[in-house]
Amino acid sequence: MISIIMPAYDASNYINAAIESVIDQTFTKWELIIINDGSKDETGDIVKSYNDARIRYFEQENRGVSVARNLGL
Repeated sequence: MISIIMPAYDASNYINAAIESVIDQTFTKWELIIINDGSKDETGDIVKSYNDARIRYFEQENRGVSVARNLGL
């Protein structure tokens, strides 16, 4: 199993492509941990639209990429 940690802040323009790039991999034993770092755009709604048990989603107040990545760990 591989864990991918993806911090996101106001990433609505890019989050679909990022998620799809993980889904499209030939290796299928992964989990994608997305931490929304206080986005003010539609990032959360986009992530929540995926119905894939391998995608785990968390939200926090905006505290920076390092704190978001640590939460993912």
